[in-house]
Amino acid sequence: MSAEGRRRVLLTGAAGVVGSALREHLAGHYDLILSDVREVQELRPNELFRRADLTNPAQVQAAMQGAQAVIHLGGIPDEHRYDLIRAVNIDGTQHVLEAARALGVRRVAFASSIHAVGYYPRAQQIGPDVPVRPDTFYGVSKVAGEALGRLYFEKHGLEFVAVRICSFQPRPQDARHLSTWLSPRDAAQLFRRALDAHGVGYLTVAGISGNTRRWMTDEGWDLLGYQPQDDAEAYAAEVQHLRGDPASRSERFQGGVFSEVGYLGRAAPEG
Repeated sequence: MSAEGRRRVLLTGAAGVVGSALREHLAGHYDLILSDVREVQELRPNELFRRADLTNPAQVQAAMQGAQAVIHLGGIPDEHRYDLIRAVNIDGTQHVLEAARALGVRRVAFASSIHAVGYYPRAQQIGPDVPVRPDTFYGVSKVAGEALGRLYFEKHGLEFVAVRICSFQPRPQDARHLSTWLSPRDAAQLFRRALDAHGVGYLTVAGISGNTRRWMTDEGWDLLGYQPQDDAEAYAAEVQHLRGDPASRSERFQGGVFSEVGYLGRAAPEG
């Protein structure tokens, strides 16, 4: 604990889009150790920065020193070559969990993704216990992260909450987001509940706001005490007409464009 009695939480991927937003909302609740391969700018009084490459176990363990819990957001946030996805997202997550085990950290909240189940049709509402259907190597990495979390819970007692983030945006950008949107303040509440809820051993939950049209169920939210404040329906008039070809994979499957055969993400040739 810090001198003020607040828990010290390691936030990996702190320089990313989600990490930057969570910092603003979590600053009043925890003392934050911010970690990334990129420098984090303008530290608040209750923040410190420790650079760490997820592919380097020693750096990960050094970054985690003194932490009581971890929010693991770090990794490649899009499709990429398999060797890079494996090294950063899969092996990197194992390095985080192994460091947590070695240092006696009690709980890890893991940023999983809709892309672990991206090939489910939009007409089917799914819960967290459906068989995985990843839509990319990126999605496979999230499946692997959830499986690693299960292993470390069963074998070592490390508590683990996987949050399947769907569409983290300041506001919905298209019709798909009416079902998948996760607002910044709901994301912050959800990850805070994932760290603070009692009696949670291993759990997977949908990472969405309280969207009227959601494709994922709210199973597990009650165990965390998560009560979303936002609903994408408030933006329906602005975005419900923003759709693609109804016959395309992007419009048929929950994973959107990630489900397209030719989608390469960051592995796409430049130019």
